[in-house]
Amino acid sequence: MWYAWKVKNSQITQFQNFILRWYTKFGRHELPWRTTHDPYKILVSELMLQQTQVDRVIPKYLAFLNKFPTIEALSDASLSDVLQMWQGLGYNRRAKYVWQTAQAIVSDFSGEFPKTTEELQKLPGIGPYTASAINTFAFNNPETVIETNIRAVYIHHFFPDRNDVSDVELLPIISEAIYTKNPREWNAALMDYGTHLKKVLPNPGRKSKLHSIQSRFQGSPRQVRGEIIRYLTQQEALSYSKLQSLIKGKMQYFEKALADLISEKMIEESDGNYSLKQ
Repeated sequence: MWYAWKVKNSQITQFQNFILRWYTKFGRHELPWRTTHDPYKILVSELMLQQTQVDRVIPKYLAFLNKFPTIEALSDASLSDVLQMWQGLGYNRRAKYVWQTAQAIVSDFSGEFPKTTEELQKLPGIGPYTASAINTFAFNNPETVIETNIRAVYIHHFFPDRNDVSDVELLPIISEAIYTKNPREWNAALMDYGTHLKKVLPNPGRKSKLHSIQSRFQGSPRQVRGEIIRYLTQQEALSYSKLQSLIKGKMQYFEKALADLISEKMIEESDGNYSLKQ
């Protein structure tokens, strides 16, 4: 607590001024989700951006919103249509979450997003970070937002000589440093500056206690899951043997991946044929 008090009184204003000046000059102001305050479009961007690079997300984001321009349009779509538009992003469970969330908001909230993080977290696939991000970027509320890039910024500036920095240590400083005049711009600036730091320095986020190296996709169960979904977006239905013959990943993961996808209601089986859940 003493360290947070020291930061609050001696460094916060200087830190804010530096980040905002940097963002004015170098920020990615024209990212498509930065030019909207629509909570639906913010939701789509946030779920797409989880563990996926910005350059890969931009064309998929634009295509997805062209296909499903409103939350009502997404709610009315079939899961198979949604999964088809999600292809190329991986982590297909996120596509199901955004679809289920759209249905919940249309049916339970008359199409209007709830405006508290507590209510938002009751929706499918929305955790503390995503709820805070929606509240900040859609409604400009001064939420405490923490994700990998923001974490890197605070570790770099306030714990430069430390390893194993915990979020418990970071959160009081992040909360105190919120630029309340424009939280939307503030958090966008932090994310962009964190991305910049990772390009020019050894990633400061590696000093976080939560840092972990993402597992390889190639040769993993995720590869087999992704292949099953991809092939079923290309065919209305495939038999077990045909689907199995198409898999390029490790066959040892096929049986479990198929069973998991059925259990998660991503795909269904009928008369020995498998198809995407309608």
